[in-house]
Amino acid sequence: MTAERKVIQEQMRRVLLKDYLVQESARAGFGGLEITRTPMGTRVTLICERPGILIGHRGELIKRLTEDIHERFQLDNPQIEVQEERQPSLNAQLMSEKLASTLERGWHFRRAGHSTVRRIMEAGARGCQVILSGKLTGERHRTERFKAGTIKYCGEAVHLWIDKGFYQARLKPGVIGVNVWIMRPTAKLPDEIVVKGVEDRPKSVAVEEPAAEEPASAEPETPAPEAS
Repeated sequence: MTAERKVIQEQMRRVLLKDYLVQESARAGFGGLEITRTPMGTRVTLICERPGILIGHRGELIKRLTEDIHERFQLDNPQIEVQEERQPSLNAQLMSEKLASTLERGWHFRRAGHSTVRRIMEAGARGCQVILSGKLTGERHRTERFKAGTIKYCGEAVHLWIDKGFYQARLKPGVIGVNVWIMRPTAKLPDEIVVKGVEDRPKSVAVEEPAAEEPASAEPETPAPEAS
C-alpha cells in the first residue's frame, strides 16, 4: 500500500468515526473529538456537555462504546476519555446542534439565528457568524448569514482563534445546513498593536543632589567716628 493511499484511508476512518460518535453522543451534547496516537494505543477524547449520560452507570455505556469502536473501525487498543465542556455557549459544535434542534422544533430561522448570535456574544465571544443554507422559506435553496463582532476568513487567525461547528437540521421541506463560527474571547489579532505612551513607561527615580552651601555674608563694617 502506497503512503498516499494509507493517508487517505486513515482520514476516511477518522471522518466515519466522528460521524458515528456524533450519533451515539447526541443525547450527551457532542462538542468535539480529538484522536491521538500513543504507545499504548489510540486515545479518543470526547468533549460533551453532559458526560454522565455518555459514561452511564459504573461506566457500562462507555465500555460498550469502546468495544463497538474497536470492532467497527479496527483501532489499536482504543481508550475513550470524556471531558465536560465548561462553556457550552462558546463551543461552535454544541451551538450548531442546539440551533438545528431549535429549527426542528418549529422556530423561524431568523428568530433562531439572531437568538444564537446573541447568546454567543453574551458569553464573551469576540465575534460569531451563523450560516443557514437550504430550503428556508420555499422550494428554492437560499443562504442566510447572521453575524456580530469580528470574524476572520483567512490567515493564521482562522486556525488559531476561530472555532467551527456544523450540523444538519432535518425538516419536512429538506435538510438545512447549520454552520457556526466563533472567535474565542482570548483571540489576539495581528493588526492589534499597543503603543506604550509616556504615562505607561516606568518612572525613573530622581536622585536629589546635595544643596550647595551659601557663602557666609560679610558683616557690615562699622563706620569710623568723625574727627571733631
